[in-house]
Amino acid sequence: MTVEDTRTGSRPAARRSTGVIRPDEEQPLGNIGGRVRDGVAGWLKSPALDFYGLIVIGTLLVSVGLVMVLSSSAVLNISRGNSGFAGLFRQGTFAGLGLVLLVVAAMLPPGFYRRAAWPLLGVGLALQCLVFVPGLGWAVDGNQNWIRIGGQTFQPSEFLKLALAVWIGALLAMKRPLLHRPAHLLFPLAPGVLLALGLVMLGHDLGTMLIMAMLVAGAVWVGGVPRRWFAAAGAAAVLGILALTVTSSNRMARITNWIHGICEGDSCYQSDQGLMGLAEGGWWGVGLGESRQKWGRLPAAEDDYIFAIIGEELGLIGTLGVLALFSALALIMFRMITRLDDHFMQISVAGISAWLLGQAFVNMMVVTGLLPVIGVPLPFISSGGSALLASMTALGVLLSFARREPGASEAIGARVSAVRNSISVLPAPRRRAAASSGATGSSRPARSSRSRRSGRGASSSRRS
Repeated sequence: MTVEDTRTGSRPAARRSTGVIRPDEEQPLGNIGGRVRDGVAGWLKSPALDFYGLIVIGTLLVSVGLVMVLSSSAVLNISRGNSGFAGLFRQGTFAGLGLVLLVVAAMLPPGFYRRAAWPLLGVGLALQCLVFVPGLGWAVDGNQNWIRIGGQTFQPSEFLKLALAVWIGALLAMKRPLLHRPAHLLFPLAPGVLLALGLVMLGHDLGTMLIMAMLVAGAVWVGGVPRRWFAAAGAAAVLGILALTVTSSNRMARITNWIHGICEGDSCYQSDQGLMGLAEGGWWGVGLGESRQKWGRLPAAEDDYIFAIIGEELGLIGTLGVLALFSALALIMFRMITRLDDHFMQISVAGISAWLLGQAFVNMMVVTGLLPVIGVPLPFISSGGSALLASMTALGVLLSFARREPGASEAIGARVSAVRNSISVLPAPRRRAAASSGATGSSRPARSSRSRRSGRGASSSRRS
């Protein structure tokens, strides 16, 4: 209190420290929403978003697949005298091999795929021809589309899809200025596509052939083929599919059952059991591992109809979660097509996206009854080694392309350097270490000199 305040008898005014920060009463934690929006906007603008997004979504899809394969196959494996974890071990082994293929494919530059497009297609066609070799080819439910070696089955058409996407990308990128000419458009694109689809259809696998046709359509559309030729090819493809359907009594029965809902015998048994599983799941599901349909009631519960087990155990929320993952994958691949500045990579990404996304949505529409029964697995999730290996290899190719987006390589390198610096232990500065060592060294001689002095004084006093 000052002298003037004492004389007047007034109390001094309270002084508020300027160093204290008073939070806003309406937003005591600050503008959190604004910071979140800025952070999300920054991530969406990041050149490395596609690269990291593919890794996260791929990891989630494969993880969901491993869990659901374990859940849907455990009961039947135990009933056959096997371990309940046999399905998980088998699928996990293929996931490990797929991870190796993914890493190798991601490390290879896009130029390698462009140069190897023709050899890859040749290898894919040669493997597909092996399904017709007696003693080597293997038929499942009337489809001659597998190779059986040493008790293990292999489906070459899954890898033929990837080879076809890369080959169409390399071919259309080279012929892009000449696509308005019919000769350059038809040759060699039409013979190569017809040969690949024909070999698959020769094994009576209409579902796989339809997925490959979707792959070709997506790649050709992004490749810049004139619309009139695209429409003509589409019309011819529709007529061909109708002819293949009408000439097969089994396919006609499936379509008739789907349209009219009148089934003879047990022709609708699988689709009915799949819908029943989805209905029993409700909103939240009966619980993970608590499915009733997997007790031998639903055929192919761990394969083509695993989406029904997801709906039964995890409910509508689980199925919407899987749908959200594939939708996010679709957005990332669409973003890659718009950001890449190389026609080969754009067309190849379009083919791969039409394959993976088209197959996923066809599988989910079949299980939910929106399409007639078509035997195609759910990518990354359904049990099956060939499909998982091919899908993960395709994801590695996408990662290789994502690293070549403008600014992506620099952003990834900066992120890796930041993480490396954050986990590294930095040594102490040399100057401080030298100073401390010098101070320690100088103190020791001083102490020894004092001790020598005291020793001399004591000896002289004893002498005296």
